[in-house]
Amino acid sequence: MDITSIAQWASELPISQFIQTSSWAFPTIEAIHVIAIAMVFGVIAIVDLRLLGIASGSRRITEVARDCLHWTWIGFALAVITGSLMFISNGTVYITNNFFLWKMGLLALAGINMVIFEMITARTIANWDDGTASVPFAAKLAGLLSLAFWFGVIITGRWIGFTLYQIPF
Repeated sequence: MDITSIAQWASELPISQFIQTSSWAFPTIEAIHVIAIAMVFGVIAIVDLRLLGIASGSRRITEVARDCLHWTWIGFALAVITGSLMFISNGTVYITNNFFLWKMGLLALAGINMVIFEMITARTIANWDDGTASVPFAAKLAGLLSLAFWFGVIITGRWIGFTLYQIPF
């Protein structure tokens, strides 16, 4: 089974049919998706700006992360659920949309960036989180890349709705 077959199968599910034919389901799901993505980006931005030394400089990075990141996961879970619902309602169109493909690629890069940060850079956080040492370049780079990737997710995601055909670039 290829992705086109899966998308076609998903579009025939009863919930997909409901989303396609309802006058209110898709706009409601989309509104919740936008709020969830805004929540994800907003909370991630707080942590990333702390890594970059732009905000919350008087607080430890571990404190900022502890206070914020559970909200990221809540928002991310909600975004995945609503994004999946939107996808199954018209997946055969989405998989041919360049902005959708770019969004998925940027999401993957944001995830890879997070994993690399957690597996490598954050292992030494005890050495630089107390404020006596500067935040290492790798941590600042992770914060900058995270902001860039998530900003790209938002921009490309916004363009999906305006481009139901493929735009080459």
